[in-house]
Amino acid sequence: MSTQGKPVSGRFPEFPWDTLAAAKQRAAEHPDGLVDLSIGTPVDPTPQVVQQALIAAADAPGYPTVLGPEAMRQAVVDWLERRFGITGLTADHVLATIGSKELIANLPVQLGLGAGDVVVVPELAYPTYEVGARYAGCEVVAADSTVALGPARPALVYVNSPANPHGRILGADHLRKVLEWTRQRGALLVSDECYLEFAWEGEPVSVLHPDVNGGSLEGLLAVHSLSKRSNLAGYRDAFVVGDPAVVVELLAVRKHLGFMVPTPVQAAMVAALADDAHVDEQQRRYLARRAQLRGALESAGFTVDHSEGALYLWATRGEPCRDTIDWLSERGILAAPGDFYGAAGAQHVRIALTATDERIAAAASRLR
Repeated sequence: MSTQGKPVSGRFPEFPWDTLAAAKQRAAEHPDGLVDLSIGTPVDPTPQVVQQALIAAADAPGYPTVLGPEAMRQAVVDWLERRFGITGLTADHVLATIGSKELIANLPVQLGLGAGDVVVVPELAYPTYEVGARYAGCEVVAADSTVALGPARPALVYVNSPANPHGRILGADHLRKVLEWTRQRGALLVSDECYLEFAWEGEPVSVLHPDVNGGSLEGLLAVHSLSKRSNLAGYRDAFVVGDPAVVVELLAVRKHLGFMVPTPVQAAMVAALADDAHVDEQQRRYLARRAQLRGALESAGFTVDHSEGALYLWATRGEPCRDTIDWLSERGILAAPGDFYGAAGAQHVRIALTATDERIAAAASRLR
């Protein structure tokens, strides 16, 4: 596997963040305390409108459905049209999931993939794409270009835009070519779009948009999450949208396995998707934090690459990433080493914007 660490139980590597224990301890010894910018977990309040919806639905003695109520699925459809101009969807194109990581980790298994099937992941990628494929027994190939794949006939291809870790935004032309390539080979294209509302430079586009898919959802899925856009990581609520034949197949499997989003959380999802104001406010917060951190990093000699979207700065000092982690930890700052995400990240670190204004200011001060 491309992720770092020794195998656990012969199947998985050590959990990447566990390898940062020594650096975290060193950073925590700073007189002004630790600034943890290593994990993209929200720290700002869950919106009141969402909390109130959760409370109002707290009396939920019965089992929820696996599919999710039509009101929740229609809220997804309305949100995609309102925010991204995507038309032609119905509630039948939507399936609720218990967070997006759960879906990605289980997707190859739930699609019936296994030994002999090839899964393509980006060269720099969220580790769960690869872990989920390995869990199913699939072969994993890391590639950013269909040209690099040649005549390969994968079963599943992942794209991610705006991307974790490096924040690159893929344009409609790029996504269209990838989708054409996967359709020619009978592969399923899965687009992880969890950061679609966080773009700082450039304009992201969903594979659900007709400009990309030509008006057909055949052979594609888009994965979305409310964890970042609504500060709901603790709620574990997400959804997948796309090819109705694939959605039906996943629903059938997940019914047997009991993958159900809790009823109060489903109600919270409806409220979150209907309200744009809290997302706009969160965008402003992250934009200000991004500007402050980027300026401080560049003043300290870092180069920031890509980082057009998502909640991270992809930065380098032109040295092995673990050396940079040590340099930062001496200043009480913890970041994620680029080798978490593939060999191509060996000289970069990922610095998250998900810290309070006070901790971001502290990090900027130390860097300057």
